[in-house]
Amino acid sequence: MNAADLGLPVDVPSTALFTDQYELTMLQAALRGGTADRRSVFEVFTRRLPEGRRYGVLAGVGRVLDAVENFRFDPAVLEFLRERSIVDEPTLEWLSRYRFTGDVWGYPEGEVYFPGSPVLRVEGSFAECVLLETVILSILNHDSAIAAAASRMSAVAGGRGLIEMGARRTHELAAVAASRAAYVGGFDSTSDLAAGFRYGIPTVGTSAHAFTLLHDSEKDAFRAQVETLGRGTTLLVDTYDVAEAVRTAVEVAGPELGAVRIDSGDLLLVAHRVRAQLDELGARNTRIVVTSDLDEYAIASLAAAPVDAYGVGTQLVTGSGHPTCSMVYKLVARAASADPKAPLVPVAKKSLGGKASVGGRKWAARRTDAAGVAEAEVVGTGAVPADLADRQLLVRLVESGQVVGREPLEAARSRHIAARAGLPMSAVQLSRGEPVLPTEYA
Repeated sequence: MNAADLGLPVDVPSTALFTDQYELTMLQAALRGGTADRRSVFEVFTRRLPEGRRYGVLAGVGRVLDAVENFRFDPAVLEFLRERSIVDEPTLEWLSRYRFTGDVWGYPEGEVYFPGSPVLRVEGSFAECVLLETVILSILNHDSAIAAAASRMSAVAGGRGLIEMGARRTHELAAVAASRAAYVGGFDSTSDLAAGFRYGIPTVGTSAHAFTLLHDSEKDAFRAQVETLGRGTTLLVDTYDVAEAVRTAVEVAGPELGAVRIDSGDLLLVAHRVRAQLDELGARNTRIVVTSDLDEYAIASLAAAPVDAYGVGTQLVTGSGHPTCSMVYKLVARAASADPKAPLVPVAKKSLGGKASVGGRKWAARRTDAAGVAEAEVVGTGAVPADLADRQLLVRLVESGQVVGREPLEAARSRHIAARAGLPMSAVQLSRGEPVLPTEYA
């Protein structure tokens, strides 16, 4: 249950200034030039995946819908723009009435994507669509990077628990978004209470080394924690001597001790030793949680260790080396004139350095083989081939300015698990390689 479910206030400030200045100067020029009302189609896609990654994970769609809904220019925002002389008075007047009235289609949150996948399509007048570019890219690039890292970690964790605990390693607001994206990507819980409050993500946490160091002895610290939180708590056992701490932990909590956490050392070796010691002491059901700068490679290396859960921080909230997905927001079609009935004309950027784009309003579908395993991402314009009609990926998210695609976070999480399972097995290999599916243009 999240804040909205409880009827509690959730901060929803205007998102209008989460933008680059040139969005507004383009608007002003288009208004003056008479092109602002031309029907336009913008698409979000990435030209390539981060080096070595086999698939991408779309996350942040729910946050994009919130941002579009709250994208409005209130008096304080308009006064800021006026004081800085960023745009002229006619443009300020236009902005004061701004509400997005167009349509948005996109891949549903949690779906996987590949180079060229039109993960979001925004349709409306040029003026109302161009303003949304920066905030949409800001959200999708960040959240999808975290979700992709989380997915890789989830894939190699083999069903063991995953705890997101990176709040102290990033900006406080980014930490909340990262928790949400990690949950979509397969993590089970977070240490960040703000994420739990806003999005209903399960939260966990017990104590740090400081709590042990505060007490005169480790036994005093363990006793205080157990008396407060119960025998099912997790005791941190590597402040001093691990073996002595494990003995003390079981002595204080008994064999009903919930878990021990190891945060340093050779985790593979220490986990085996701790498991053997716990079993000898009769604490056979006590779980082992490991932390300490883990990433997907470290998690994979612990596959043979008697570990029950992993806590991941820095590497997760920084995208495990790839903190952005390099998504772009490009105009792919626009009306021949401001006439509402004017036909759409495909447009595309033609440039050097691999930055060209493909024009036209696109559909996307995923072709599968006889066993139901995905074999290609097919992107095209015009009519969808009959054999792909029931495999289309884009769904309606906003209709005539009204959000219609909002869904529970659990739906995105479940969708991702299913989408990843439908990819070839090589998708979850950690070895570097090309995208696991080719992108074909129809």
